[in-house]
Amino acid sequence: MSRRRRTIQRRENIDARYGSSVVAQLISTVMQSGKKSTAERIVYTAIEKTRESSDVVDPLETLHKALDNVKPRLETKSRRVGGATYQVPMEVPARRQVALAMRWIVGFAQNRKNVSMQDALAAELRDAAAGQGNAIKKRDDTHKMAQANRAFAHFRF
Repeated sequence: MSRRRRTIQRRENIDARYGSSVVAQLISTVMQSGKKSTAERIVYTAIEKTRESSDVVDPLETLHKALDNVKPRLETKSRRVGGATYQVPMEVPARRQVALAMRWIVGFAQNRKNVSMQDALAAELRDAAAGQGNAIKKRDDTHKMAQANRAFAHFRF
């Protein structure tokens, strides 16, 4: 049994334009130094740019497809057993899957140089929805690491 307290699940926020909690969470992930209006402008512009390049009617469809493609199913966690540290593969809870996917997409968008954040985020979302790009590679690397360490799965507790 864990020594930590149970986390209190907070009420999910929804964004003003789309009424979606996923977009609100993406805005919070993009936000830096408490500048929420700037983060909203970046996210809304990026969503519109991803919609322009394809024939998708729903503007959030590309975002949801990108998140579904990037979500990791397995990850490794360090467990210390008998003086040795093992990377134990664990299933990722649903809320953490979404949080990791957003963090990876936004992180790789920020790493794109000489491009505005709106364009970088739109390109990263388009790539992730198409099943390619840096965020997909990161997910695949995480899954490979979990597969390579599945011999230590019996240390899961």
